[in-house]
Amino acid sequence: QVQLVESGGGLVQPGGFLRLSCVASGSIFTIYTMGWYRQAPGKQRELVARISSGGTTNYADSVLGRFTISRDIAANTVYLQMNSLKPEDTAVYYCNADSVRTLSGSRIPLMWGQGTQVTVSS
Repeated sequence: QVQLVESGGGLVQPGGFLRLSCVASGSIFTIYTMGWYRQAPGKQRELVARISSGGTTNYADSVLGRFTISRDIAANTVYLQMNSLKPEDTAVYYCNADSVRTLSGSRIPLMWGQGTQVTVSS
């Protein structure tokens, strides 16, 4: 089965940096869009960044200029480089994949990873 697995979360001080990774594994042919969402306690899950197979990116205003999303198409991997981290960035970060096509020809419209905790605190 196709699955998404995030890694790279942890505890970091304000102003620090983290790099999140998400690997899609299984019999994958193509993935149209991969992205990152986050959810803080008591708040709604929100889009952080996303990137299409063609390289088009979108960022939340709150992270623009600080976070960078990138993708390794061949490795079915998406990254989120997070710099100048703030306490407001504390949340569970979830990897997302949109329109996954498998090698057998089936299509998975939407997938989510299990999430990885990012805590920014002194």
